[in-house]
Amino acid sequence: MTPARTDERALAALQQEHGRALFRFILGLTFGDRHRAEDLVQETFVRVWQHPEALRSDHESMRPWLFTVARRLAIDARRARQARPKELSDMALEKTPSAVDPSERSMAGLDVRQALAGLSAEHRAVLVLVYFRGMSVAEASEVLDIPPGTVKSRTYYALRGLKEALQG
Repeated sequence: MTPARTDERALAALQQEHGRALFRFILGLTFGDRHRAEDLVQETFVRVWQHPEALRSDHESMRPWLFTVARRLAIDARRARQARPKELSDMALEKTPSAVDPSERSMAGLDVRQALAGLSAEHRAVLVLVYFRGMSVAEASEVLDIPPGTVKSRTYYALRGLKEALQG
C-alpha cells in the first residue's frame, strides 16, 4: 500500500499562495544564495506533499508551518555542509602546488652532479656554459675558443652521456 500524498491541486494552490514569501524567507536564511534557497523551497513543498495531514489542520494559514519546516531544512543543510570538508573548485585545485619533497629534489641534484663528474672535462664545460649558465652556442664557442660546430657536437654527446649515467 502506498502512503497517502497531498493532492496536486492543493499543493499547487499552497505554492501559489505562499511560494514567494517562503522563497524570500529562505533567501535570508541562506545569505542570498538563490540556488540553495530554491532547493530548500522545493524540499519544503516535497515535505508538504509527503505529509497531507498538515493540510487538514485547523490553522488559519499554513504559512507558519511552512516557514518552520523551511527553517529546519535550512538549519539541517547548513549543519551538513559544516560537517563535510569544504569543497574546492577546479580552479582552486589547479592553483594548488603539487607536494614536492625537498629531499627528492636534493637527491636529484646530487645525481646530476655525480653524472656530470663522470663526463670528460670538455663535455662538462660545454654543458655548464650552455645549460647552467644559459649561453648560446656562439657565446660558448667564444668562451671555450672552439668552433660552434664543436660546441654543438660536444653538447649532443655530453647530453647522451649524462642521460646514460642518470638512467644507469
